[in-house]
Amino acid sequence: MTAAVHPVDLEPSLIAPRTYTTRRLRVRFDAAALVSLMVFLLYTLPATLIVPGLTFAGRPALIVGLVLFAWWILARISPWLTLVGPQPLRWACLFYMLSIMLAYLAGLLRGLPTLEANAQNFQMLITAEFLGVVLMAADGIPNWQRLSGVVRVLVWSGGFMAVVGLVQSLTAFDIAQYLTLPGLELKSDLADFQMRGDSGHFRIAGTATHYIEFSTVMAMCIPFGLHFARFAGHRLTRYAFGFVTLLMAAALPMAISRTGVVALAAALLVMFVAAWDWRTRYNMMFVGAAVVGALVILRPGLLGTLKAMFLWAGEDPSIEGRTQDYVYIAAWFAERPWLGRGPGTLIPDLYIILDNQWLMTLVTAGLVGVAALAALHITCISLATIALRRSERVEDRHLCAALISAQVVGILVGFTFDSLSFTTYTFTLALMSGLCGAVWRFTHPARTVRTSTVNRWGA
Repeated sequence: MTAAVHPVDLEPSLIAPRTYTTRRLRVRFDAAALVSLMVFLLYTLPATLIVPGLTFAGRPALIVGLVLFAWWILARISPWLTLVGPQPLRWACLFYMLSIMLAYLAGLLRGLPTLEANAQNFQMLITAEFLGVVLMAADGIPNWQRLSGVVRVLVWSGGFMAVVGLVQSLTAFDIAQYLTLPGLELKSDLADFQMRGDSGHFRIAGTATHYIEFSTVMAMCIPFGLHFARFAGHRLTRYAFGFVTLLMAAALPMAISRTGVVALAAALLVMFVAAWDWRTRYNMMFVGAAVVGALVILRPGLLGTLKAMFLWAGEDPSIEGRTQDYVYIAAWFAERPWLGRGPGTLIPDLYIILDNQWLMTLVTAGLVGVAALAALHITCISLATIALRRSERVEDRHLCAALISAQVVGILVGFTFDSLSFTTYTFTLALMSGLCGAVWRFTHPARTVRTSTVNRWGA
C-alpha cells in the first residue's frame, strides 16, 4: 500500500508561460476522462458494432479516438490549449504519420482500383484515430492519479471482456450478440465458435474480432491487473483486482491461441526481470500453478490441446500457409521496396491473408513504414525504461515495467498475425504507447516538463 496522493501531483501545473494551475483540479471533463471512455467502449461493445453507414472506423471507441486527435491538434495551435515542454513520443508519432502518408501517395501514384483506394482512405482514418489516443494519453493526462484511473478502467474493462469470453466458453452461448446500443448496427457477423483439433474444444473471442486478438489483449492487460492487485490502496480493492486478473488469466487459454500463450509468457518474463523481487516471483509462480491446476480440473484437455499446438506446429496448415506466402511478399517488395504499395491495399479478398504485421507493413508501407513502426515501439520502450530508472517508488517502477511488457508483446505478436488490422488490439497498443510518454513526463527532472499538460475543459 502506498500514499494516496503522489508527491508529483502536489506540484502546480504549468499550462502557459507564467500561468499555473493545480494539477489536481477537479474538472467536468478532461483528456483522461475521454481516454477512459474510449477504453470502456473498446472492450465492452462488440468490435463489429458501428455507427450505421460507416466503416469499421466508425466503432464508437474509434470515433472517440478521432475526437482526441482533433483535440490534440487544437491544443497545438490554440493559445488557450497549450502544450508546454518536450515530448519525444511526438517525434515518433510524426515519423509514423509521415511514413503512412508517403505510402498513401505511393499508392495513388501506382493507380488503384476502387477497393484499394477505399482501403487506403480507411487506413488513413484509422491512423489519425490511433495517433489521437497516443498523443492525448502522452500529453493530456494531467497527473499520476488520473493516469491510475485510466489504467483501472482498462483492467475492469478487460475483466468484463474476460467474463464474456468465459461465458462463451463454458455455456457455448454467444452473449456478445446482446451487447448492443440503440442506434448502432453490426457491420459483420461476430466471431463464431471455431473448433480446434479433435478434442472437442472451441475457440472464443469475447467482444474482439478474432480469437488471437482476444488472447493478445488479455495478455497485455494482465500485468496491469497484477499491478493493482499489489498496489491498490485498500485490501478489498486489491482482492477485487486480483480476482479480475485471475479471470483474464483463465479466459486467455480459452481462445486456444499460440500467440496468446507466447504473449502472456513474454509479458510475465518482462515483469519477472524488471519489476518483481524474489518473494513476488515465488508468489506469482504459485498463483500461476494454481490457475493451471484449475484449468486442468474445469476444462479437461484444454491444456493438452494448447501443448499439441506447439509440439505439432510444423504440421499445422496455418503455419505452412504463412511460409508459402513468402514468394508473393518477395515479389511485391521487389517492386516497391521503400514506400510499399499503399497502406491497407493488401486486401485479403483480393490477394492473401498475411498473418504477419511486420511483413504486412513491409509490403504496404515499405522499409520506411517498417522503420517508423519499429521506431514507435523502441521510443515507447525507451521512455518507459527511463521513467522506471528515474522512479523512486516501487509502485511507479512496477507500472513502467508493465508498459514495457506491452510493447514487447506488441513487437512479438507482429510476427504471428496482422495485429494492426484488428482495432481492439490496435487501440490497446495506442493507449499503452501514450502512457509510456506520460510516465516519462511525470518522472522528468525538470518541473516545467513534469507538469506540462493540455489545458483542461470545464475548469
